[in-house]
Amino acid sequence: MDAFDAGALSGLLVADFSRVLAGPYATMLLADLGAEVVKVERPGAGDDTRAWGPPYAGGEATYFLAVNRNKRSIALDLRDPAGLETARALAARADVLVENFRPGTMDRLGLGHDALRPLNPGLVYCSITGFGSGEGAGLPGYDLIAQAVGGLMSVTGEPGGPGTKAGVALVDVVTGLHAALGVLAALRHRDRTGEGQRVEVSLLSSLLSALTNHASAYAAAGVVPRAMGNRHPSIVPYEVFEAADRPIVIAAGNDRQFRALCEALERPGLAADPRFATNAGRVAARDVLVAELNAALAARTADEWFGLLTAAGVPCGPINDLAGAFSLAERLGLEPAVEVDGVGQVADPIRLGATPPSYRRRPPRLGEDDAWVREILGR
Repeated sequence: MDAFDAGALSGLLVADFSRVLAGPYATMLLADLGAEVVKVERPGAGDDTRAWGPPYAGGEATYFLAVNRNKRSIALDLRDPAGLETARALAARADVLVENFRPGTMDRLGLGHDALRPLNPGLVYCSITGFGSGEGAGLPGYDLIAQAVGGLMSVTGEPGGPGTKAGVALVDVVTGLHAALGVLAALRHRDRTGEGQRVEVSLLSSLLSALTNHASAYAAAGVVPRAMGNRHPSIVPYEVFEAADRPIVIAAGNDRQFRALCEALERPGLAADPRFATNAGRVAARDVLVAELNAALAARTADEWFGLLTAAGVPCGPINDLAGAFSLAERLGLEPAVEVDGVGQVADPIRLGATPPSYRRRPPRLGEDDAWVREILGR
């Protein structure tokens, strides 16, 4: 094992049988916190995302590079008895196993939870599926499908439109976060009892949880939310407005912030207007109020308003592209990017005072750690 021992999860070995996004994102988070992650890949091809380009950086797909740092790669043919035996040896040695094959696949290979439990009673076994291991086991677990059938597209996009996907594979990312959290909870239980357990997360369940207020509107009140574009169903003003040169977002979440907005816009009469005195009134009179605000915002640029409104205590910001977003994070001292062995990476967002995330290894090339893995397994 590596000499690195400062991470919160150092000393843990993770057998990563996942690919694409949700599973690799979860295991990268564990790796950033110090776990030793061994990524098991198909010989000759590897993780599907190795071929998901352009864009490329140094001949490698940036999609793959996004979620696979701090890992080691071993190429194993799980259809070959020798490859399968090595995989079983890795699982028997591991503290955590993460997989996102179709339900039943790992069982057929002899790598399922029930088969491995006698070999490794302390193993935390995390399965990531699209729609669970029951009636939904046969459904393909793709983020776009989950966004569609899980309701996210129905509340995204313009009113009356066909539904719009989020600009990133958000369901995969949220599911990866849930998987990592479930693994940590199971490890805490193992610390107390010595017993491993199975952790199961699905794209659909994770999405329904992540829909928060929209999902609650349905679960608690039977209300089916609809797409409202950039508007908020319950708060006004909380949407996109037009400054002199480009759009700006304003999120005045309470009456005090609304009054501060009106003062900064030199329109104090709006705050005194009985129609706009409360949030409920502003929601009811949304179209009238938005027209008034857009007229006032046309006097200055988005960046000018960003400075003035922020100083006045009004939450706001221009709509940046990613270059602008990284530039802002840098100006704020958030250190959003790191370089690992010559590969640019997005920094881990978790900040820990005593055991911070580390960047020890670039994303691995396919099978580059075969010898290292076989050595620790005595093979």
